[in-house]
Amino acid sequence: MTMNQRYLLAKRPEGAPTPDDFALDEAPVPTPGEGEALLRTLYLSLDPYMRGRMSDAKSYAKPVELGQVMVGATVAEVVETNSDAVAQGDIVLAYGGWQTYSVQAADQLRVLDPDYLPVTTALGVLGMPGFTAYSGLLRIGDPQPGETVAVAAATGPVGSAVGQIAKIKGARTIGIAGGERKVAQLREFGFDAALDHRGDDLRGALKAAAPDGIDVYFENVGGPVWEAVKPRLNTYARVPVCGLVATYNGAADPSPAGSAERLMGLILTKSLTIRGFIQTEFVASMERQFLTEMGQWVHDGKVTYLEDITGGFEHTPETFIGMLEGRNFGKTIVRVAD
Repeated sequence: MTMNQRYLLAKRPEGAPTPDDFALDEAPVPTPGEGEALLRTLYLSLDPYMRGRMSDAKSYAKPVELGQVMVGATVAEVVETNSDAVAQGDIVLAYGGWQTYSVQAADQLRVLDPDYLPVTTALGVLGMPGFTAYSGLLRIGDPQPGETVAVAAATGPVGSAVGQIAKIKGARTIGIAGGERKVAQLREFGFDAALDHRGDDLRGALKAAAPDGIDVYFENVGGPVWEAVKPRLNTYARVPVCGLVATYNGAADPSPAGSAERLMGLILTKSLTIRGFIQTEFVASMERQFLTEMGQWVHDGKVTYLEDITGGFEHTPETFIGMLEGRNFGKTIVRVAD
């Protein structure tokens, strides 16, 4: 009998996750009920937010309970269905988590067209990361023609989309990434300036790249990158705060005394808009527009993307840990099955 392989949260990590924080087990393949579909996972998305779900600290979403399947978006094949919403053999976007089979409500699945674009794009540029970039940049950043937009982690699925959308809107773009290979990729994505945050003088590089200041900074990282960007922010600059990956493992240096007060003073004197957001708040108002507009941009080659696909479900924990350490090159995906 075919069994369902699953990665469970075995313990909550202290600092960076390790393979011991996950447990691989097997269980019978679940049976779909009325209105549900049984899905066979083909691809699993790995994303930084999952580190937060491993913690029981208070957050915008409930943590994964110990002994439960790790969460995550999936591209899957419909094996069996008890609903007219999907058909057997359909390829769908789901939220099946770290397991080889899952049961999902059929009316919550998004049927994908493999002949239009690769189905993996539903996990990246046309999925949650792409929508995060699209909604956060356009709703909060609101880049105008001729303005300067900067983004950190700029070769990742969110940052690369932010830069390319900003270019479409007529802005000048600055991408910040770590290492020569990623900086070279920024140029492939069309950024006007490509900076290495591992260099000796990021502040000086930003001053040279943005002599007239920064109007929109899309925050994915925090930490020293934020400290370097902050002095370059123009009056009325907008800062969509998407993530703070530098702090996810509790490894970031503590803020110096008085830094909060200095930040508040900067917000006041420069009339800054700093707004945190979770992409789900924009789904109702922007998702249909995103799928239409972004889908066309990707199809036409106006927005390109990079995927880092690892083969083998058994490699999921090490791939996830590597992503948090910055070893991925593009959207991190695990190929679970053919």
